[in-house]
Amino acid sequence: MRRVVFNQKGGVGKSTITCNLAAISAMEGKRTLVVDLDIQANSTQYLLGEKEKDANKTIASFFKGCLSLGIFGAQGASMDELIHETPFPNLFVLPAHPELEQLQGRLESRYKIFKLKEELDKLEDFDEIYIDTPPVLNFYSQSALIAANKCLIPFDCDTFAREALYSLMHALEEVKADHNSDLEVEGIIVNQFQAQAKLPKQIVDELIAEGLPVLEAKISSSVKVRESHSEAKPLVHYAPNHKLTNEFRELHIEIHG
Repeated sequence: MRRVVFNQKGGVGKSTITCNLAAISAMEGKRTLVVDLDIQANSTQYLLGEKEKDANKTIASFFKGCLSLGIFGAQGASMDELIHETPFPNLFVLPAHPELEQLQGRLESRYKIFKLKEELDKLEDFDEIYIDTPPVLNFYSQSALIAANKCLIPFDCDTFAREALYSLMHALEEVKADHNSDLEVEGIIVNQFQAQAKLPKQIVDELIAEGLPVLEAKISSSVKVRESHSEAKPLVHYAPNHKLTNEFRELHIEIHG
């Protein structure tokens, strides 16, 4: 199963959700890969403790290979050679790198939008793949949406996020119609939720009334998230009994049926 975590709005918790769901899958014994496509490389740092400085050991190397075709095909590292083990059993990461930004225009102009899907299709060693994306509908996020089976949408309960959500749902329908008919919006993840505040509850209730696929499990706002980022440990390893960790477990159970 390949899941992409995507929203065109920044600061909604994409990397946090990606890494914590992946960590739970790995802890359950599933061989799990996180693919980091965001040039900020937050998922990479969260899982490895630092950002990978060598572009030849990141997904940037794979995309450079897509642009360097010779008589024997792409000239560059294969994807499985770029995957890093994390300190956590069964959990692996394909790191991002800032060099992705300068590659984007060339990849778009040469229509390499299906290359990520083609390469992920060749990976047979993973039970679960989670793809973290940049907060914009660009070449990399579209590549992820084409490669994925399901899309999770983080939502942080404010008016601007709500307006952006409608635009995002339309964009996803276009990707589904044009490139990936199997893509399913698995659900909207309500993140940084404040249960005692009136506005977040009102917004969520309105989204549900409009028929949008809001997931039942909600992720609270907590300083524990920033602490786990600082320690480079997903919550299931950093604070296994914390309320927030249990919320992620509930979310994981909900999306896995």
